[in-house]
Amino acid sequence: MPPLFQIPRPGDFRADQVPRDLLAAAAVTFLCIPQGVAYAVIADLPPAMGLYAGAIPAIIASLLRSSRHVITGPTNAVSLIIGTTLLASIDADPMQVGVTLALMVGVLQVAAGLLRLGAVVDFISGSVVLGFITGAGLLIGLGQLPNVTATPPGTGNAIQRVIGWAAGLGDTNPVAVAVAGGTAAGILVLRRLRPHLPAALIVLAVVTAAAMGLDLHSHGLAQVGDLAPIPRSLPPLTVPDLSLVQQLAPLAVAITVLCMVESTSMARSLAQRSGQRLSIAQEFIGEGVANIAGSFFGAYPATGSLSRSALNEREGAATRMAGVYSGVMVLLAPLALGGVLNHIPVAALAGLLLVVAVRLVDVPHIRRVLRSHGGDRFAFLGTVLSCFVLSLEEAIYVGVAISLVNTLRRVRLLAVRDLVVDSSGDLREVNARTRLVTPDGFHHEGVRYCRRIHILNVEGSLFFAAAGQLQDALDEVIDGTSIQVLILRLKQVRHLDVSTLDVIEKTARRLESEGRHLLLLGMKPSTVRFMQRVGLDEVIGEDRMFPTRPGHWYSALADSLEKAMELMGSDGCCPECPYVEWLAGQRR
Repeated sequence: MPPLFQIPRPGDFRADQVPRDLLAAAAVTFLCIPQGVAYAVIADLPPAMGLYAGAIPAIIASLLRSSRHVITGPTNAVSLIIGTTLLASIDADPMQVGVTLALMVGVLQVAAGLLRLGAVVDFISGSVVLGFITGAGLLIGLGQLPNVTATPPGTGNAIQRVIGWAAGLGDTNPVAVAVAGGTAAGILVLRRLRPHLPAALIVLAVVTAAAMGLDLHSHGLAQVGDLAPIPRSLPPLTVPDLSLVQQLAPLAVAITVLCMVESTSMARSLAQRSGQRLSIAQEFIGEGVANIAGSFFGAYPATGSLSRSALNEREGAATRMAGVYSGVMVLLAPLALGGVLNHIPVAALAGLLLVVAVRLVDVPHIRRVLRSHGGDRFAFLGTVLSCFVLSLEEAIYVGVAISLVNTLRRVRLLAVRDLVVDSSGDLREVNARTRLVTPDGFHHEGVRYCRRIHILNVEGSLFFAAAGQLQDALDEVIDGTSIQVLILRLKQVRHLDVSTLDVIEKTARRLESEGRHLLLLGMKPSTVRFMQRVGLDEVIGEDRMFPTRPGHWYSALADSLEKAMELMGSDGCCPECPYVEWLAGQRR
């Protein structure tokens, strides 16, 4: 079992790291304040709960998790599930519902971490996650239309709500429309002109000041304080209502699954860019304990935020303390800004959320999935459709079911071997799990490894459930070694999909950023065509792809090794390189 507490080490408190962490934390705070209030509005919870969810959970999770960049707090997807599924069907105080749900999700996350269920996340297709996020983005946009026009929302599923909203358009408040449109336009323009500024915070501040100066509240423009005033105080002490556990259980499980998928994929992406080694179990435990703690301080379920985590990394956060500092700043925000926050126009938040909704619909990624296999298309379209005809809670279960069906159709089993030269000068495959790793490279009895070139042979079904296994196999070769060129042999693979090609693409980009290189070897014609269809050849480079040649596979291997030598330039390979000796024998 992983350790329950992974507190920052003394190195996290080095004086030269504190300024970087504080600057990153300030940037994250400027984004979290408007997002927290807006996401609480999506969840139909008191706006202050969005700030509470970005405070205590962020502090606790940063102290306990393994990633130094992931920031825990309120997210749009979790907020949307709560807003569309929960409060309409449960007759209880909204804050009690939110904190009880946070406690339940936290317990489930800790259990998942202790039981090491991180591998389960690999069985949920990336196309399903994309479908859910796309559906959530569309629903967020549609759900904010009543706030844009200041008209009553409809009831029922998404389509019925839109019809109900359209029926009341005769009572549209033009002031609200102008405020929402101006806010959205201002955020988009400022992000384009000054991408490093906190556009949402600046635009909301300007719009709020203008609304207060023009007394637009008297013209029917609703404010955050009309929903539920944000008190100028620290978070209140709250006690979850255990009598709600049975009613909330299905939703808590659905939210936990979503949190696990979102946090894992995001943490892996950030870790790959920064070269960190993650403990997925520790990520689950950290977020679980954070949610449990947050439930006693007015927070609803929190998870890793993609936008705030990416900003934290981009602003140069050096340690996990950046998340702690950000949580403290958000904790103090109601004390400093409580009065001002209550005057934010609801229509302005709607404008912000429309921008969020548009950014959630990743058109290039959707296009890529639709050009992929039928299984990817079915998973994506089925999940998106479920978001509109079912509740989001049920849509998550549908997406998981689709992934499990695909998993049962294709067995997840990758054979990962090193292609090395034995003592007699012949090529030989060695199980990667039996290699010995030392500071000066890899070793195995009876064979010779090159310290600068590594050939990794992968066999099996290379579909979404194998993405994590493939990522781990690649990381084991790359991390902490002097390998300059990694040759990935894919002759005996099948069932490639977008998720595993994403792993290959990200690995290629990482190696390129480090001055290292990835070559692909032995692909069948159908595999090459699929890679070309989704654009992987443009990322890798056609001159670094060496397809199989029936009856002449040694020739393709020799060409890939010559390319590796060329890429290393004047430095050349290691002394007495076994591949150089083998290559010389092939060219005689």
